[in-house]
Amino acid sequence: MNNPQQHDTDQQALRPTHVVTCFLMRVDTAEPRILIMQRSQRVGSYHGQWAGVSGFLEANTTPDEQAYTEIREETSLQREQVQMLRRGAIVEHLDPALRRHFYIHPFLFQVNTPDAIRIDWEANEMRWIAPSELPNYETVPKLLEVYTSAINGEEVA
Repeated sequence: MNNPQQHDTDQQALRPTHVVTCFLMRVDTAEPRILIMQRSQRVGSYHGQWAGVSGFLEANTTPDEQAYTEIREETSLQREQVQMLRRGAIVEHLDPALRRHFYIHPFLFQVNTPDAIRIDWEANEMRWIAPSELPNYETVPKLLEVYTSAINGEEVA
């Protein structure tokens, strides 16, 4: 029988973890495409699953700054090669297996130089896909919800 107090204890044991997820969009194609990357075996979790550009929010860093850092590290794109378009509402995800309560900060960026992308060790592969294709991929948890939050987020001036 389920014990509600046990559930509360389990939830309290989950470590609050803030991460950023950035969707890079190119508009030099017939229809806009977003970049997804397949996570390598060398990252800490969700091996082989598809994700946006993402990473842990470092201490004393804003989500916006962390977004630019992750884009630079994972794609080699510099700040002037991308433009932040939208900042989405936080999406939460509980992962008891990882003992984490994720707070995902979604972002949508336009890429001015998509052919300049060079992925790092965190990804096996990258693909430019139509957003409607996202459900066809085995993604990290809640990626579609995070993307929806990003595209419906507040416009960045």
